[in-house]
Amino acid sequence: MVMQHTVETSLSYRPGGAAAPVSVAPMMDKTDRDYRFLARLFSPHTLLYTEMVSPRAVLHGNREVLLAFDPVERPLALQLGGDDAGELKAAIRIAEDYGYDEINLNVGCPSDKVQQGSFGACLMARPEHVAHLVTEMRSATSLPVTVKHRIGIDGLERYEDLARFVETVVTEGPAKLTVHARIAILGGLSPKQNRSIPPLRYDDVYRLKQDYPNQFVEINGGVTQLSQIRRHLSEVDAVMIGRAAYDTPQLLAEAEREFFDPAFVAPSRGEIVERMVPYIVERQAAGRPPHTVFRHMLGLFAGQPGSRIWKRSLSSGIARDADVPALIRRALARVPRDVLERPLTAEPTGRVAAGA
Repeated sequence: MVMQHTVETSLSYRPGGAAAPVSVAPMMDKTDRDYRFLARLFSPHTLLYTEMVSPRAVLHGNREVLLAFDPVERPLALQLGGDDAGELKAAIRIAEDYGYDEINLNVGCPSDKVQQGSFGACLMARPEHVAHLVTEMRSATSLPVTVKHRIGIDGLERYEDLARFVETVVTEGPAKLTVHARIAILGGLSPKQNRSIPPLRYDDVYRLKQDYPNQFVEINGGVTQLSQIRRHLSEVDAVMIGRAAYDTPQLLAEAEREFFDPAFVAPSRGEIVERMVPYIVERQAAGRPPHTVFRHMLGLFAGQPGSRIWKRSLSSGIARDADVPALIRRALARVPRDVLERPLTAEPTGRVAAGA
């Protein structure tokens, strides 16, 4: 039996802060700064995460590309993926000047590249080393240092294995544990398969919170509906949404009104598009081709009349020097007016495939 832990967490909720009750998961090739700007229009306060960033890339690569963001994206957490304490500390010291609200350590990614580097989910087999990384990361910053991990990996699949990992790590004071309620199978499954094939075990995360009542615990995995968020928040401190936040963004608008600001007036899809136009033009002027932003907007009308023509219109606007306002006007003209004008929270939140 696991003894209840008594160390107090250093993280307490404040509106829009790092301990927000709802967050959007870090997702490779999705949660870049262009997506995050778009997501902010749906929810001003949901905690957002960067894609996973390599500390080595921060030290030797283009820091502006890797770390810079628009202030509107805050609250924003930087997720780092690595296992070298010195590199992590150096990267954090650089990143702190950019204004992030949280630094997160990835201990859950199961990709081949991550496994070759011996970090991500592989680190669940090395709880003492994760604890050491947390200690060193905390020494480099005043920001909350958090850990995102799985409930286990192949060979360490029992709740007792999870409890041993957590017991070791929490002694070093991570402000938050974000727990993906699936094990990661490191041999034989792709990252995509690891988001759906291992069964969800929410009860293990609930039990973890019961055994460590003073530790801030966030649950992740398969969250697609507002009712699920409500249910999870009755057991844990926060809920992280994965693919559903990307595929059905009205879920973010619903979450904003229910968990952050009851007076929030959700925009319509038409208003979202109108607000994105000056941003795309600004990014275009800075050398960012429009299609890099458009790709995040392709699903904006998913399930609505006009969705197909909307996608086709944006997909044709791949030229670096495209006339963005004119292209957007033509695309919107093909979408029914009632679809454009209806507030997002006036629609039922749909179910999508369970994801990260």
